[in-house]
Formats: sequence, structure tokens, C-alpha cells
Amino acid sequence: MFKRLKEKWNVSWLQFTLIFCTYALGGSSCARLGTYLLSLLNLDKSLVYYIIYIPLITLLWPICVILISIPLGQFFFFKNYLTRIWKKLKK
Repeated sequence: MFKRLKEKWNVSWLQFTLIFCTYALGGSSCARLGTYLLSLLNLDKSLVYYIIYIPLITLLWPICVILISIPLGQFFFFKNYLTRIWKKLKK
């Protein structure tokens, strides 16, 4: 599975590892940031909390991934990746 992804993305094993680390760190930081922002609203974990949390995470994830990709040297990969996703969503 990993070998196919590496070949599809046409990257080295080091770059592949950095891409996976960016996904992991970006997703984790996004979840933490979303939880922190919602704690500022003093919402208990009810239906309203999750109705706000899911769109918030959806909007925060690309920002977190781009910010994490800069120090890991994967900015151009994720810029191109998010651009392709945005084009597909606009159709």
C-alpha cells in the first residue's frame, strides 16, 4: 500500500515519510485547535458542540496542514494537493 502511494506521488522514501508526518501532525493540531476554540465558547459536548466542531475542523485542517508542511519542507506537495482538492470541490 505504501509503495503504491510513494510511486503515485513520485517521491522518495524520506519525502514520503515527511508527508505522512505532516498529515499526522496537521490532523492532530487541527483537532487540538478546534477543541480549544470550542472550549472558549463554554459549550458542553452536546449535539450543538458537534454541529459546530465538524465544520470547524473541516475549515481548519487545510490551514494546519499547510502551516505544518512549511517546516517539514513539504509545502509545495500540500499546496498542489489542496489545489487539486479545491478544483474537484468546485465542480
